[in-house]
Amino acid sequence: MKNIFYDLKSFFILWITQSFSALGSAMTNFALVIWIYQQSGSALTTAMLSVCSYAPYVIMSIFAGAVSDKWNKKIIMLVCDSFAAVCTVTVMILLKNNCLQIWHLYVVNALNGLMNTIQQPASDVALTLLIPEKYYQKTSGMRSFSNSLVTVLTPAFSSALLAFAGIEAVIIFDLTTFTTAFVVLLFFIEIPEIKKESKEVESFSKSVRNGILWLKKNKGILWLMLFLSAINFIASVYESALPAMILSKSDKTALGAVNSCVGIATLIGSIIATFMSEPKNRVKVICSCLFFSMSTENFMLAFGENSTVWCVGALLGWIFIPLMNANMDVIFRTHIPTDMQGRIYSVRNTLQFFTIPLGYFLGGLLLDNVFEPLVSGASDNFFIRTFFGTQKGDGASLLFFVIGIAGVAVCFVFSRNRHIRKMK
Repeated sequence: MKNIFYDLKSFFILWITQSFSALGSAMTNFALVIWIYQQSGSALTTAMLSVCSYAPYVIMSIFAGAVSDKWNKKIIMLVCDSFAAVCTVTVMILLKNNCLQIWHLYVVNALNGLMNTIQQPASDVALTLLIPEKYYQKTSGMRSFSNSLVTVLTPAFSSALLAFAGIEAVIIFDLTTFTTAFVVLLFFIEIPEIKKESKEVESFSKSVRNGILWLKKNKGILWLMLFLSAINFIASVYESALPAMILSKSDKTALGAVNSCVGIATLIGSIIATFMSEPKNRVKVICSCLFFSMSTENFMLAFGENSTVWCVGALLGWIFIPLMNANMDVIFRTHIPTDMQGRIYSVRNTLQFFTIPLGYFLGGLLLDNVFEPLVSGASDNFFIRTFFGTQKGDGASLLFFVIGIAGVAVCFVFSRNRHIRKMK
């Protein structure tokens, strides 16, 4: 145990402070989602907040990796975090002056998404440089644990601050956590430089091209990214429909309870991932975890009519996701050369995450314009009336049924892919 603390000293400091900052950011995002839905009452309008975050992230990621591999990782992280803090301050000023509009949040999220494009690969490579290979799975489980803890605490903390002090207090807490993480990273964390095998200085275009060529030669990694791309599409449709369904059928307390159960499930799953011995075949673990997730929660949300069923569904749907993420993380870190990781992670972000804004947009669009109108006018349809209902929010239930079937189908198809099955 003593050796672990010595080997991972810098990681522990960075992990704790960055997790603290992530809690502040998550609380602000939670508060703003509620604010937008209360202002508009539209699932599409609310989902567009996430679309604006992911769109620039996806479009520019393929180029950002080359920048990340060339520049100092610590400076990139500090600059991007500072930019995000400026955006948060801007939102608070607009709020205090009663000038905040929904489109302001769209612009702010788009700018933050652009910064995340560069920051994310730099952060991923920085962790590879700080963590000895033998601790990859444990540290991945620990990061999942902190992310899960953030998910558990966010609804309770954000709702409490919203109720007693308003959204401005949530933003002030966010800025406080940012300042703590910024100071620690600036003065107490030293990120090693990458030792490059070749002294040749690559041009920007060649750097991008080499990342793409590496993926073409390593089809197992490429197909795993495409697998996650399909899963992310389904998950983002789920994310866009969940607040609309729960807030229509119940209230924000129920939404907070479901989100907390997601956090509890991933908290448990993170502990499993941290202490579980390394599997013989990581790909089988990934496929099994995703199949279980897709075949449980979506159907329970589709047919459940109260927060108890929704919470159980959230527990079942998310408990094995950290284990999946940990094994995926180890595969990427061990198969991709360190001096190529910035480029490959960026290409991954484009391939694996381009479906997220698409899913958010399509989910909100389908819910508002197809599924809700369909169920409201289906009083004579026995199947819809019996299994889903015809009230507001029941369209989301029907949508969850559809994406549940789609999720199971995606897991079956990709688990049979020969390039994925060859990987261990």
